Amino acid sequence: MTDTTARTAPAGTPESEAGQPAERRGTQIRLSAVTKDFGLAAPAVDEVSLTIEPGEFMTLLGPSGSGKTTTLNLIAGFETLTSGTIEIDGHDIGRLPPHKRELGMLFQNYALFPHLTVAQNVAYPLRERRVPKAEIAARVAEVLELVQLTGRDHNHPTQLSGGQQQRVALARAIVFHPKALLLDEPLSALDRNLRGALQSEIRRIHREVGSTFVFVTHDQEEAMNLSDRIALFNQGRIEQLGSPEQLYDAPDTLFAARFLGDSNVFELEGGVTGDTTRWEDRAWRVDAATVSRRSGVAERAAVVVRPENLGLVADEKDVPSGANWVRARVRDQEFMGSYRTLQLALGGQERPGRARVSTSDASFAVGDPVVAWWRPERQRIVAA
Repeated sequence: MTDTTARTAPAGTPESEAGQPAERRGTQIRLSAVTKDFGLAAPAVDEVSLTIEPGEFMTLLGPSGSGKTTTLNLIAGFETLTSGTIEIDGHDIGRLPPHKRELGMLFQNYALFPHLTVAQNVAYPLRERRVPKAEIAARVAEVLELVQLTGRDHNHPTQLSGGQQQRVALARAIVFHPKALLLDEPLSALDRNLRGALQSEIRRIHREVGSTFVFVTHDQEEAMNLSDRIALFNQGRIEQLGSPEQLYDAPDTLFAARFLGDSNVFELEGGVTGDTTRWEDRAWRVDAATVSRRSGVAERAAVVVRPENLGLVADEKDVPSGANWVRARVRDQEFMGSYRTLQLALGGQERPGRARVSTSDASFAVGDPVVAWWRPERQRIVAA
């Protein structure tokens, strides 16, 4: 069973003036051994346990078919549990229909009513709950101001841009003060610039509302930008749970290292048990603090180095003392605006790799032999 129950307050918790965590207004969602089996070769969700704390921004990240969207649908009530329990603030909701769970939902396709105005779309959940008209008007005006759509009350969805339509959908999802907001890849249909702008808006609204947000995406950068914590899914299980910094700087598995950001991966012939290891003809130092505690590292391991932690010199005599290094060759260059990426052939096996350099660094050209080096404390050793 994947036991990923939180034991500490999530990263990014807002603080009061005294420097203590501010009171969270959201709800706690607890999944215990949650399984969904569609009768295929393996369960879509396989005994997942996860606690999402009140007011936390939790992202379910993973490739297609990893179980993240099915997990969100189980929380929402759109799918039924095969086994396990889902609790909201200690109350089992596993048998409740979706409309009785009091959860807001934001979809990729907006799902707005084209024949209704912006105000009428946003008011719809309140009318369904028979909220008095005066209160509906006040709450609609408040939430439209929150999503920066004041003055658009009488427009119809077809008169709005894609980003504005998504803001209307977000306003409708939070206007009735749901216990939590579930977001199913809501930005994936938007272009890159608009997606970045709406990420900032979602982050701001989360801070202001203080509710629990559960966000599904396959986009690594989106997850890193938005989340207090990330649950990285792989084949129906949570591969790793932690803050964006924890997952990026200290991946526990080779899957996590490769999925979240670029990595230079050196797969070893055996495992790691001491203070040195070998790759091809090189003996490398091992910093014990960089070795994953997951099982399997002693049997078969891989050394992972992020591109920004890789330095390049022309000769091995220029490698800093105490650093690990390997001979390489520059295969290609990519201009990325604020930096350049050098594509490398690493070692005699010419394994593909990458190093990140400044745009002004013209030290090496395509085809040049180089020596790639890094500090042992900036590598990560995981089971291969």
